[in-house]
Amino acid sequence: MSSNPVAETVASLLPQAKAELAELVAFKSVADFAQFPKSESEAAAHWIADALRAEGFADVALLDTPDGTQSVYGFLPGPEGAKTVLLYAHYDVQPPLDEAGWTTPPFELTERDGRWYGRGSADCKGGVLMHLLALRALKANGGVPVHVKVIVEGSEEQGTGGLERYAEQHPELLAADTIVIGDAGNFRAGLPTVTTTLRGMTLVRVAVDTLAGNLHSGQFGGAAPDALGALVRVLDSLRAEDGSTTVDGLDATAAWDGLEYTEEQFRSDARVLDGVELIGDGSIADRIWARPAVTVLGIDCPPVIGATPSVQSSARALISLRVPPGVDAAAATKLLQAHVEAHTPWGARVTTEQIGQGQPFRADPSSPAYQAMADAMAVAYPGETMQYAGQGGSIPLCNTLARLYPQAEILLIGLSEPEAQIHAVDESVSPEELERLSVAEALFLRNYAAG
Repeated sequence: MSSNPVAETVASLLPQAKAELAELVAFKSVADFAQFPKSESEAAAHWIADALRAEGFADVALLDTPDGTQSVYGFLPGPEGAKTVLLYAHYDVQPPLDEAGWTTPPFELTERDGRWYGRGSADCKGGVLMHLLALRALKANGGVPVHVKVIVEGSEEQGTGGLERYAEQHPELLAADTIVIGDAGNFRAGLPTVTTTLRGMTLVRVAVDTLAGNLHSGQFGGAAPDALGALVRVLDSLRAEDGSTTVDGLDATAAWDGLEYTEEQFRSDARVLDGVELIGDGSIADRIWARPAVTVLGIDCPPVIGATPSVQSSARALISLRVPPGVDAAAATKLLQAHVEAHTPWGARVTTEQIGQGQPFRADPSSPAYQAMADAMAVAYPGETMQYAGQGGSIPLCNTLARLYPQAEILLIGLSEPEAQIHAVDESVSPEELERLSVAEALFLRNYAAG
């Protein structure tokens, strides 16, 4: 990185940031309190509140949101008449999945091969540190030239909408001229990228019932309707032969116009096993950024170990449907529910329950804030030009903010590049990405203030 005072300051602060990230990663802040203690999330929220107070933030508050979690808010006043920028991250994390599958413990930040490993290191506790580093660098080099609001959400990964509803009830709280969402990532490490579209998401729980109770498969199998078999038929109906998503009435033909994603790079990023085919049709970018995608997240059925020779009377599944920009998530949910009901065989009883939803998002990359960010990233990533990409994941708050503050410019950046393996075993963050993006954010705030 070319030498400049902001970059030098960020580099000098990186060891402190690593120590702080280790403290933050240590909190098991999964916002599913049936699995993890609520006290872990509350402790993480208090840590962030204390960090904001230490940086001179006023009005620091723990916001009790309607879903039973807490978001952390703070306001750092800038010069009189300055613009206001809202910086977003979230401190809740995905469960670690198979802890035994991690090379090192998921809630202990561990350095290995030049990366820092731990759940939330990239998604999105690292984003909290990115914001703090950017502000510290500006304070050390002439001051923060804008009013800064920080909001750190406590339940983004659960999709339960607590912060969205809180913002709707208190619309003045998060009002800003520009919003920087620190929960996305570069297309690849070292290539500065702003995400301009997000797919939305709906979660639907499906229950199939066929019998009053399980039956002996030898005595009744062959005539007694198998609930698990019926569920398998339903789930199979959601995909075409090539693996494309096929929800009745839901368009799956849109095309992505922008940065392309080669199959070779995707296979590497997704760690697809040799000889296994990719699914779907169209370009990779079409499939993951512009089209719907259904995923079976879990099935309730007997485990193989301990299974008995029985015809199953009941079966359950949790289905995720990623919804592309231009499609209403509520309408997509109704289509998914209708599809499941229409494709359930043998007259089996089926019920569907929506348990989470987020709308897709599309930004306006022609706005002045994007130029300010492009100029900043050109300095933070010498020789590279800022790219625009989509993201297959969802950040439900984006649409809420866009609706509440239609004049605000929204930019999505962050640390979740492909090598980070967010949501998976051995999630990690690149310290070089943390350093460069912190520099980019600091310079963006300076550019934006001067624009």
